[in-house]
Amino acid sequence: MKSSKDNSIKVFLTDDHDVVRQGIKTIISDTSDLSVVGEAENGEEALKKISGLDVDVVIMDYDMPKKNGLDTLIELKAIRPKLPVIILSVFPEDHYGIRFLKAGASGYLGKSNVTQQLVEAIRRVANGGKYISPNLADKLVSGLNKDYDKLPHENLTDREFQVFHLIATGKRLKAIAEELHLSVNTVSTYRSRILDKMEMESNASIIHYAITNALVK
Repeated sequence: MKSSKDNSIKVFLTDDHDVVRQGIKTIISDTSDLSVVGEAENGEEALKKISGLDVDVVIMDYDMPKKNGLDTLIELKAIRPKLPVIILSVFPEDHYGIRFLKAGASGYLGKSNVTQQLVEAIRRVANGGKYISPNLADKLVSGLNKDYDKLPHENLTDREFQVFHLIATGKRLKAIAEELHLSVNTVSTYRSRILDKMEMESNASIIHYAITNALVK
């Protein structure tokens, strides 16, 4: 006799924290129409495993070592453009959610809301829909009814935002270059663009801004 999980939505987990993956697996194990078919600790491992696996939905952390969620998302969508990806993050939805949706994600979910919203999010994106939390949806609707002034970091490109985020976590340009597989000169150019766009003068200003706006842990 076949298990009720045989025809379930097949989920792949990517998060560098084992406790998070275990928590998600516990939620999914209690849901008859969902099953976990694989997991990875970082983006590089995920890309290797997913390429040869039958997967319906990928759940991915944003802040991971070796290859962050945004880079992994972009590469994954180039390989499997129709594969839905839900981004998990501890960072504010109104600062990060729209950026990821524009980059190709099918959903964005704060880790604090996983228990209440994860199953609904998986089902929705597996059926071709998009998922954002009710809180972010309310903010987007409210924004339609008034003039919306972007915060300085929202004017950055995806790559500039990655560099901005890494600078904000205290990483030096050489370390950022190694993580993003770029030259130090290229990273320095991105830093100059960031400072110019955000009208700042130093890394200290970037760090202070990021902390003030809850863009880093």
